[in-house]
Amino acid sequence: MLLKIGAAVSGEDLGYLLHKNPARAHAFDLAFGKAHVFYTRLGEDHAEAALLLDVDPIGLVRSGRQTGGEGALDHYVNDRPYAASSFLSVALSRVFGTAMSGKSKERQELADQPLDLEATIAALPCQDGEAFLRSLFEPLGYAVSAERHPLDEQFPEWGDGPYWTARIQGRARLRDLLTHIYVLVPALDAEKHYWVGPDEVEKLLRKGEGWLASHPRKEAIAAGYLRYDRTLIRDALARLVDEDSGDPEAEDHARRREEADLETPLRLAEQRTGAVLACLRAVEARSVVDLGCGEGKLLKALLEDRSLERIAGMDVSWRSIEAAQRRLRLHQMPPAQRGRIELIHGSLLYSDKRLTGFDAATVVEVIEHLDPPRLAAFERVVFERAAPRAVVVTTPNFEYNVKFPALPANRLRHRDHRFEWTRPQFAVWAAAVADRFGYSVRFLGIGPEDFVAGPPTQMGVFAK
Repeated sequence: MLLKIGAAVSGEDLGYLLHKNPARAHAFDLAFGKAHVFYTRLGEDHAEAALLLDVDPIGLVRSGRQTGGEGALDHYVNDRPYAASSFLSVALSRVFGTAMSGKSKERQELADQPLDLEATIAALPCQDGEAFLRSLFEPLGYAVSAERHPLDEQFPEWGDGPYWTARIQGRARLRDLLTHIYVLVPALDAEKHYWVGPDEVEKLLRKGEGWLASHPRKEAIAAGYLRYDRTLIRDALARLVDEDSGDPEAEDHARRREEADLETPLRLAEQRTGAVLACLRAVEARSVVDLGCGEGKLLKALLEDRSLERIAGMDVSWRSIEAAQRRLRLHQMPPAQRGRIELIHGSLLYSDKRLTGFDAATVVEVIEHLDPPRLAAFERVVFERAAPRAVVVTTPNFEYNVKFPALPANRLRHRDHRFEWTRPQFAVWAAAVADRFGYSVRFLGIGPEDFVAGPPTQMGVFAK
C-alpha cells in the first residue's frame, strides 16, 4: 500500500511540514503491520515523500482484526496488503498526525498557505469507476487522473479489476490534502478493518468540517466511510445539514458582533455567568458539563471555581472547540489543572455516554439555536440519558427585545436563533420537561428587569 505526497517546496521545507527528517528513512509499528516513510525526491523547488504500509494479513487473522470474506481462505488471500483502505487512514493519523493538524513549529507560515501539491495513491479500490472517483476529489479543487489496472496483465481477457492508480493535483494546504485523503479513501473502500460505531461519526465530522457539508457527494462519502450503517449515516447527514449554512467563520463573527452590540451595555454575559455559578453552588455540584460551550467563556469561569472537581465542555463545532482550547490555554496548564477539564466534540441531539456521571449540566443561550422539531431529541439526550441531578438553562426573553433600540420590531435577537420564547412560553416548555423526566423547575431572571417586559434573559433551574 503506497501513498506519495509531492509539493512545490524544497526537501527541507517538506521535511518540516511532515515532521519527518528527509535525511533518513522512518519506520513505525502499527497494530496491523509497519509503516515506512522515506523521501523519493529532494529538490530545491520540488520534493516528494512516500508512505509505504507493510500490512501483515496473517497477523490480522491471529489478532481477530481481519474483515472481509466469509470463507476461511478469504482471511488469508485478500487485497489488504496492497489496496488503499482504512489502514491508510489510520497510518496517516499515526504517522502524519501533526501535519494533519496544520502545526509546524519551524514553518507555520508555510503550513498555513496553499501549496502546489500532488498525491499518488497506488491500488485504490473503486468499484463504481473513474467517474465516481473524480466526483469525490474534483469538487475539492483537485485535478484527477486515474489509470485502471487489469485483473491480470497476463490474461487481458479477464477484463479490468476494481483497482486504480490515482494522481490528485491541486493547490491546497498540506493539512487539507491529508485530511481529504483520510476521509475519501475509506469512503471508496467501504470495508473498514475495524468495527464502525458512533465514534466514527465524530471522526468523520471532525475531519470533514469546513468542506464535507457542502460536498455534492456527501451522502455517498458518509455511506462509504460508515460502511453503509443506516443509523450512523442518518446521524452524520443530519448533523452535516446543520453545518451547511454558508461561511461558518463569517457568520459566527457577525453573530458575536450583533450580540456585543445589543448586550454589552447591559453586561449580560457577565451576569449570566454569575447567575449560573451561583446556581451550581446552590446545588453543591462537584462536576459539571457545559453543553454548547462555544469558545469556552463559561468554562474559564468554571475552572476558577475550585469546588468543581470535574468540568467538561461540549460543542458541535470543531472550530469552537479549538477556540476554547486557545482561550483556556490547555497546553500551558499544569497537569493537576488540566486533569479537571475535558473538551468534547459532539451534538446535543444524539445520546452520548460521555455526558453521563455529572452532577450538573449548563445549557447557556443554546436551545434557541435548535430547530423546534429537534427540541424533543435534545430533551431526551440531556434529561433522560445524561440525567444530571441539576440542569441550568438560560435563553433570551423575547418580550424584552422591545427594549433594545437597535433591534427592529419583531426581530429575533441574533441571526442564528430559530426562536425566542416569551416568559409564559418558556415556563410551559420547562414545566412539561420537568414533569416528563422527573425534575422540579424554578425560574429566575437575569439582567435589569423591566416592569412590563421582564428581564432580558430568563433562566430555568431543573433539579431532582
